[in-house]
Amino acid sequence: MSDFKLPDIGEGIVECEVVEWRVAQGDAIEEDQPIVEVMTDKALVEITAPEAGVITQLYVAQGQIAKVHAPLYAYQAQGEEGAPVTQEKPETSPVREAETPVELNQTTPASPPSHTTSAHGKVPASPAVRRLVREHGVSLTAIAGSGKNGRVLKEDVLAHVEAQSISSPAVTVSSGADVSGSVSAPRVEPLRGVRAVMAKRMVESATTIPHFHYGEEVDVTELLALRERLKPQVDALGERLTLMPFFMKALALALAEHPILNARLNEAGDELLYYPQCNIGMAVDGKAGLMVPNIKGVEHLTLLEIAREVGRLTAAAREGRVNQADLTGGTISISNIGALGGTYAAPIINAPEAAIVALGKSQWLPRFDDQGVVQRRAIMTITWAGDHRFIDGGTIARFCNTWKGFLEAPETMLLHLS
Repeated sequence: MSDFKLPDIGEGIVECEVVEWRVAQGDAIEEDQPIVEVMTDKALVEITAPEAGVITQLYVAQGQIAKVHAPLYAYQAQGEEGAPVTQEKPETSPVREAETPVELNQTTPASPPSHTTSAHGKVPASPAVRRLVREHGVSLTAIAGSGKNGRVLKEDVLAHVEAQSISSPAVTVSSGADVSGSVSAPRVEPLRGVRAVMAKRMVESATTIPHFHYGEEVDVTELLALRERLKPQVDALGERLTLMPFFMKALALALAEHPILNARLNEAGDELLYYPQCNIGMAVDGKAGLMVPNIKGVEHLTLLEIAREVGRLTAAAREGRVNQADLTGGTISISNIGALGGTYAAPIINAPEAAIVALGKSQWLPRFDDQGVVQRRAIMTITWAGDHRFIDGGTIARFCNTWKGFLEAPETMLLHLS
């Protein structure tokens, strides 16, 4: 029997949360078969089997913390003494026994619905369902699962909550107090994974970097028209063209004229490090929490290449499966709050970068043209945050004007493309 130790995932990570076991004790496994999903402070990582065999023990329960280089599970390699050569499991295996429903052959008091449980005593349910259960403050074991092998689905949780609200008498409660007037205990949820590291880094950024905010309006009417003209060709290639590639390309061109926005202070705070490459990050509200993957070398990419990278990284971030390389090396960031309907925001810098911009939603608003005639224009509010230790108001205003110029007259970007 061999112990599988949690490998070094990189980036100085020393522990991670076990999100979901894909196997149970007694299961036969194949080489490279997904065994478990773990959540680091960067992303969701899938651990696969090093060789074929049989799982003999799971050392870390789902939802608990596993340490790097510590045993994660035990298995017996195929061909070893006592290990089965085929995938078939005996009928009396631990998993089969655990999955056999209890026969009600005697009179028992009414009890919560029974479940098919895994070998480590967990009711089968996805992490999203478990989170929903915690949010509603109900017990997972009290919910009848309609999925395969008694798996609890989202619909089961919602139906259970609705049934509880109907059967429970209505009680008027204010300010979190119960009938007796005492304050009810809050629901406790550990802060782990990406959310934990976000909390830590946002506090560090807000307390160690003096932020300077600068707001502006951008007329994106011509940009929207250009995108509509290009969209059929991009659709024919099976890609999706949003405004983000234009924002990124214009940003890279503006950084070429104002390189200090692509710089950062060294740890001692006595030198500026200027980066020749524009690695532009984009904040994505994903499954595991807020992630900021970045696209490398935007200044050398075409709009179509940027669009492909935006699509790839957005999909990966929403599933919490971003590669470590895509999360490191960023030089400046964009937060698109407008995608969720926001108009204004005061973003916090993604340290150690020097600046970040928050994009609001575009709105059709009346504006005067040069002749004083009112026109219908697409206006977007943007808000910059800069490191005020070496970026002042004039610097970020001039930089923003350059970037804004490319966005309001997008054809001018052609003059600067290599």
